[in-house]
Amino acid sequence: MSTADRLPRLLALVPYLMSHPGAQVPEVARLFGLTEKQLVDDLQLVWMCGLPGHTPGDLIDVSWDGGEILIDNADTIARPLRLGIDEASALLVALRMLAELPEFGEGDTLARVIAKLEGAAGEGASAVSSQVAFDLDAAPDAMATVRSALRAGRRLSLSYYVPGRDEITPREVDPTRLVMADGRSYLEGWCYRADGMRLFRLDRMVSVEALEVAASPPDGAEPIDVTDGVFRPSPTDELVVLELTPAGRWVSEYYPCEEVTELGEGRLRVTLRARDQGWLVRLALRLGDSGRVLSPASLAGRVREEASAALSRYESVG
Repeated sequence: MSTADRLPRLLALVPYLMSHPGAQVPEVARLFGLTEKQLVDDLQLVWMCGLPGHTPGDLIDVSWDGGEILIDNADTIARPLRLGIDEASALLVALRMLAELPEFGEGDTLARVIAKLEGAAGEGASAVSSQVAFDLDAAPDAMATVRSALRAGRRLSLSYYVPGRDEITPREVDPTRLVMADGRSYLEGWCYRADGMRLFRLDRMVSVEALEVAASPPDGAEPIDVTDGVFRPSPTDELVVLELTPAGRWVSEYYPCEEVTELGEGRLRVTLRARDQGWLVRLALRLGDSGRVLSPASLAGRVREEASAALSRYESVG
């Protein structure tokens, strides 16, 4: 575990132990998501920390004999950490997005949490987060219609925009749940056009209507795992190699890459797969001079053509 992970945990651990004298090792380990050995390792490190001077009277005194944790001489860091404005703002935005989902929309629990966080974080974080707008609906009342269909167990008829093909397709879907992934709201359901489980972004629904037909997904329909995001490249998708400058390194963190190679001076060579070359063209144009396509040659050619066409349009306007 890296120091960057460990330090924030230690700064949270000490205030917790100060306010819970006699807490048991198994209980604290479970609360912080650690093994008992990891917790003891942390306590051994805390035992060597303290104020400058490094005499016994300057160091934190901690013991865990018999499984009971006792800590003393740690008053200087006994106060819990406060969230910064950026951290509190991000958390408030995420909570407000969760409040839009049907699983959390009932009751006022989230509303109370948001109110308490706003009060604790202060006016700065509340003001910043309230200026961040997020639109979960493309079609009017899309969210409300989807929620209603889920509760009533009814099939949905969608007109759905597919950006990769730049077309709107009709779909009939037996909805199973709403999920949040990659910062977006999705409807999961059995799609009769695709004959399989699919995810549909709510902001790409041109229209949505609940049908007078009961939703009945096949017995073998399994929920889609979105733990690692929505995009899942297939071995049959096109293999693409990009070279990135330091300003384009975000691609390696944002998209699943099969290979990432450091080239020196902050540059990277990444290999990834994508089933839609149009998406890759848009990515390359977005990167601009912070990235270039090494292969395939056909993709590099399309990017040059699109970039030249865009430049010519600017020149004609000028």
